[in-house]
Amino acid sequence: SLPAAQGGGMSGARPPRFLLVFDFDETIVDENSDESVVRGRALPEPLRQSPGGVAYNEHMQLVLAFLGEQGMRPADFRAAYESIPLSPGMAELFQFLCKHRELFELVLISDANVFGVEARLRAAGVLALFRKVFSNPASVDRRGLLTLGPYHSHKCPECPPNMCKRKILSEYLEERAREDAEFQRVFYVGDGANDFCPAGILTAADVAFPRKGYPMHRLIQERQEKQPGAFQAAVVPWQSAVEVARFLQELLRGDC
Repeated sequence: SLPAAQGGGMSGARPPRFLLVFDFDETIVDENSDESVVRGRALPEPLRQSPGGVAYNEHMQLVLAFLGEQGMRPADFRAAYESIPLSPGMAELFQFLCKHRELFELVLISDANVFGVEARLRAAGVLALFRKVFSNPASVDRRGLLTLGPYHSHKCPECPPNMCKRKILSEYLEERAREDAEFQRVFYVGDGANDFCPAGILTAADVAFPRKGYPMHRLIQERQEKQPGAFQAAVVPWQSAVEVARFLQELLRGDC
């Protein structure tokens, strides 16, 4: 492929050709970051159970508040997030994306929280690769405690009340189209049931990369069995993110 126009008559470099959407928990990192932060810390019985009747985001608000009251400071939270291991092959995938950053636009959509996600990405040296991080707002309040809020509200019956990733992805694609960034293909790398919902808007040109054997993968398989053709994107399951990098490498070889 030709290099992007250098200044010349046209306005600078062309926008990236591909959009790559990442989930965070059990996708970029190999654990659920909420559980990683709590590990080794004693929680009272009601907070140890996953919530009955309370939305998960509200449950985590209570957990973070309790840990803060027990003396856990933002620096302690940051250290906990920074030490979460990356998923197998993820470092290699980021190396590949770093080499081809003019072709790929990266966004992250996660039901974790901005504080934790950005801390981990910064520690891995890859935060600058992401154009946008969509996650639940978390900030340090006047008392120096980490507080959590919901991302938005929506009407999707499938998703938790604080976040529908399909809504976020749809709005992002519309916004980028208005800014004249038309992606040839969208790639979605995820693992959870809440990644199945946004993957449903992918077209036949796009690719879903569900983590093998995780809920997103199982839900896609069920949909394909029940309604052949209803799930349009190509499906490339992965155990190591090296497989994602290899797929993208092959794509560029044939595509450029």
